[in-house]
This record gives sequence, C-alpha cells and structure tokens, in this order.
Amino acid sequence: MSVEITRRRRPAHLQGLDRYEPGKPVAEVQQELGLSDVVKLSSNENPLGPSPRAVESLRQALADLHRYPDGPATLLRQALARQLGVPVAQVTIGNGSTDLIDLLARSLLGPEDNAVISEGAFARFRQVVMARNGRARLVPMREMTHDLPAMLRAVDHGTRLLYLANPNNPTGTWNRRTEVEALLAGLPADVVLVLDEAYHEFAREDADYPDGIDFLKRGAPAVVLRTFSKAYGLAGLRVGYAVGAPEIIEAVDTIREPFNCNALGQAAARAALADHEHLRRTVELTRRERELLASALRQRGLLVLPSLGNFLFVDLKRSGAEVFRRLLAEGVIVRPLGAYNFPTALRVSIGLPEDNARFLSALDQVLAEVPLA
Repeated sequence: MSVEITRRRRPAHLQGLDRYEPGKPVAEVQQELGLSDVVKLSSNENPLGPSPRAVESLRQALADLHRYPDGPATLLRQALARQLGVPVAQVTIGNGSTDLIDLLARSLLGPEDNAVISEGAFARFRQVVMARNGRARLVPMREMTHDLPAMLRAVDHGTRLLYLANPNNPTGTWNRRTEVEALLAGLPADVVLVLDEAYHEFAREDADYPDGIDFLKRGAPAVVLRTFSKAYGLAGLRVGYAVGAPEIIEAVDTIREPFNCNALGQAAARAALADHEHLRRTVELTRRERELLASALRQRGLLVLPSLGNFLFVDLKRSGAEVFRRLLAEGVIVRPLGAYNFPTALRVSIGLPEDNARFLSALDQVLAEVPLA
C-alpha cells in the first residue's frame, strides 16, 4: 500500500523521468561480490589521482573547516579568469559542472520555453529540462555525433537553450570548429548555446576541435562549462565552472546556492590549476592508452568510436548489460549504455596500463561466454 501511495504522490513533472545513475563505486562492488581487487573503469576519472599540490592544499585548508567557504569562490574565479583571459564577471563556480547544467535550465528557461538536445547526449541535459518544464526537444544523432544542422532546424520561437557536449559523453565523438561556427551563426539572438566541455583538456590536441572560450571572446551567445573532475582528478570534491556573458552569469548567481562550492574544493582546484606538469602527464597517459586500448578492441572485431575524451564507446554486438554483469564478477567495473538506447554498448574509461590489460583479459573471457545479439 505504501508503494502505491508513493507513486500517486510523485509530482506530475517527474512522471516518466528516470534518475541519473552514476557508475558503481568500488566499495559497493567489493561488498556485494566479496571481491578484494576491483578495477574501476566506469566514471571517466583520472587514474593518476589528484595533483600532489592539490593534496597539500587540502591539508592546509583542514584547519579552517569551521569557517564557511568563500561564497563567490573569489580566488578560484580570479585564477580561472587569468588563465582563460576573460573578466572575472564572466566566471561562476558550481558543485561540479552538473550543478551548472541544472542552474542554467532553472535560470534561463521560462515555463513555456524549450531546449534543444541531442538524443545521444549526456543524460543530465534532458533530465534537468524535463524536471524544469518538460519541454526538451530531442534530435537524433547522425553518425553517433550531434547533428548540428538538424538541431538548428529544431529551434523555434520558444527555444532558449541548445545543449552541445563537445566531446560528447558517452560516445566520445565531437563536432569540428566549422560545424559549431555554422551553428552559432544560425542561432537566433535569444537562444543560448550551452557548450559542455568537460573533456576539453583531452580534446584540444585535435587541430579542428573548437575552444568555446574563443567563441565567447568574439561575443557568441554561449556558455562554456568545464570541470575539475576529469583531467584535474578532483571528482570527489565536485568543482565545475561556467564562463559566459556577465548577464547570464548574473542570472545563474541569482539562484545559485550561497555556498555551492566547499572550501576544500576551492583550495584544491586552485592548486590543481597551477600544476601544469600533472595535467600534462594525465593527458599524455590518456592519449597513449586510449589509442592502445582502441586498437586492441578493434583487433577483437569490436566497433570502437573515435574519441577525444578519456573513455571509449565500444559496441560489443551482444548484450551490454550481460557483459557488464559478467565483467563485474571478474572485478572490472565499466558502464553499460542501455539507458542511452545503446543496448549492445559499453563505455570504458582509460585507466593505467595494468588496469586496461586487466579489462582486456576479463573481456576476452566474457566475450567467449556471451552470444552475439
């Protein structure tokens, strides 16, 4: 009876909306399956861990935990503004970039407005818009990539936001500079492009990969989202940032929680931002291991999409959920993609060489057991 009451009381605007499911944590898998040695390749984390400078900054910040954090994150925003070459008024901080995805929908979408989103994009885009007013306009992907011309055609008089993840999670695919420029040129003046660049540090190796900050400096109607969770190795502290026109940043700050970025996160992010060597090592490891892992998977006859992120999209030609479960029993955590309507695919994060070798060894055993779809 209590279950039925709960269902009846679920708010109408959340009907049919699934919650975001993160990758399974190591401790949970160890407890559930009685395993002691588990490799996690499901959440696109930095296998090298955080910068040693960031760790030291945390030790120093511990003594002030009885103080509230700096609400506007002034020092961190100043450091970011200097590095990016933008005014401080164009930067705001979030509890991870997912916090900012939600804040943009809440601050810029009115009750009758809509947002244009790619069907295969990061799931949080659709979730926040549907929870806001249920007016998400979904556009199919083309060749596993955001179809920007089709997304532009989906824009109408009620559109206020268009979300673009570049590179995209979970596919790893990306849109070139000329494609994004054409999109911006065609957008009406009252539509804001939300450009999610969570994997920017890995992607900028590509000569055709566009830097959203360059668009902003030319006055483009865009907001760029980035994070310290991926290349900077601070996923556990939840620090992201947005860069946009001052009036958009002001709108976000109006509804942003007063202390949405904790003091430890701010201190660690400032230190990580200054540790260029740790970032270089992270990116070099990712690029090298990404190519080696992609080649090994293709040699096994699997479809692997080109990727500019720190992960690979792999089509197994068999049940991704079943392969995920069997890999879990072998102590390897990956990400099944059934929730994205890719039932035969997995997303695999790039780990240390020994982690990737462990995954391949376990995968060989599992592929021999699971029949083709």
